[in-house]
Amino acid sequence: MNTDYREKIMGCWLGKAVGGTLGQPYEGVLGPLNLNFYNPIPDDMIPNDDLDLQVLWACILDKMAKPVIDRQIIAKAWLEHVDFPWDEYGVAIRNMRNGIMPPFSGSHDNYFIDGLGAAIRSELWANLAPGNPELAAKYAYEDACTDHAGDGIYAEMFLAAMESQAFISNSIEECIQVGLKVIPPTSRLRKALEATLIWSTASSNWLDVRNQILASYASDNFTDVMMNLPFILVALIFGQGDFSKSICIAVNCGRDADCTTATVGAFMGIINPESIEEKWLKPIGRKLVTNPEITGITHPDTLDGFTDMVISLKNRLNETPPPESTVKSFNNPIKFHAKIAYAYSKYLDNNMQFSTPPEAKYNDTISFTNYMAELPTSLIKNDQVLLLRFDFKLEAASEIMIMFNTPESCWIWVDDQFMFARECGRMAPSFHRAPVNQRQQVKLEAGSHTMTVALMATSGNAMLQWVMGLGQANSNQWLLNPFI
Repeated sequence: MNTDYREKIMGCWLGKAVGGTLGQPYEGVLGPLNLNFYNPIPDDMIPNDDLDLQVLWACILDKMAKPVIDRQIIAKAWLEHVDFPWDEYGVAIRNMRNGIMPPFSGSHDNYFIDGLGAAIRSELWANLAPGNPELAAKYAYEDACTDHAGDGIYAEMFLAAMESQAFISNSIEECIQVGLKVIPPTSRLRKALEATLIWSTASSNWLDVRNQILASYASDNFTDVMMNLPFILVALIFGQGDFSKSICIAVNCGRDADCTTATVGAFMGIINPESIEEKWLKPIGRKLVTNPEITGITHPDTLDGFTDMVISLKNRLNETPPPESTVKSFNNPIKFHAKIAYAYSKYLDNNMQFSTPPEAKYNDTISFTNYMAELPTSLIKNDQVLLLRFDFKLEAASEIMIMFNTPESCWIWVDDQFMFARECGRMAPSFHRAPVNQRQQVKLEAGSHTMTVALMATSGNAMLQWVMGLGQANSNQWLLNPFI
């Protein structure tokens, strides 16, 4: 058992490295693609947050005299060792820096609760609870609730249980069914996965099933679990136990291709370590390579050494369940206001370039406790735009990133100077990848400033939705509470 267990864990991390390296050049590409090998062919493993964060959690747990898998320990690691600003990571770090701890750090004011960022961290929990999918799912919950909610959490629980079962079962179908049992039957994710199983049974072509998934669950956010988790099932089902075929289907589905492919590679490495052909391993070697945004730890130099660390940690944990959470509520420190007014849309020109805000009387005030907000579209008449005027303060002269992301048409000014504008479009409210003309880097002096927003209801939605924020230009991390 020990030899077999070690081979499966080693297969897990090798498969993870292969899949992540294959998929990373195509992260966010819509697809479908047509890859059958690395392109470009690497000369080393490409670092990926899929593996980075699991290495960090393992290193933190390994240093504990009595390791326990607890959301608060993971939260502390986020704050002390992670500089990733991306999507749900950045929001969770902002929340925790503001004193909002798990599980609320994942659920509060987070546009990306259904992102794939937690699901890609599932393998460690399966490794630490092999053949015990219920426990693996509980471990996964402690991790996922730090930066996700709802289906974003269920995605990691599903994969952890499925991968845990792969330590004792050679049946992909059985592993999938075990994974489904740990997530609520009424959840959107459960229904999407079950629909994918039905579609896959009825079709002989994975591309047809991919199209059905996108027809029902496509999202503007390429990291959304609602389409990416079904892609993982498609790869495993149509890959028919062939490692190469499985990872190639995963990457060729597109969207969050590095994450889905890394997950498929890891699962295949657990269920059959010998399925990983040498052609995939030779270009990347066995070094353990992490991103520089993971700081303050010393990890093993190789995947072999990391495997040994995980085995030692598993023996020390001895199936210790997570503790009961004592955090039942939180105090939200985010409180700010906007002055509100209306102007006729004819005062905004058709080129979306308007040097200063329209003149208007700001007679009303509206309060906010979130950076993600909405107001009824009915507030705006057909010939009007809604004006919101926010005050903010900088403690020091700074290069900052201004973001205002909305499906509506919008114009943004800072200190009455035009910053950016765009016609209606998709949402991706993250400082590093907000859509074109939804963010602007600018240098501002210390002191008080104004940010004026004009919104025109053009999306057809019943609610005006937006996510706004100020970030550090050099790191893309959120400024915590700049608005007054």
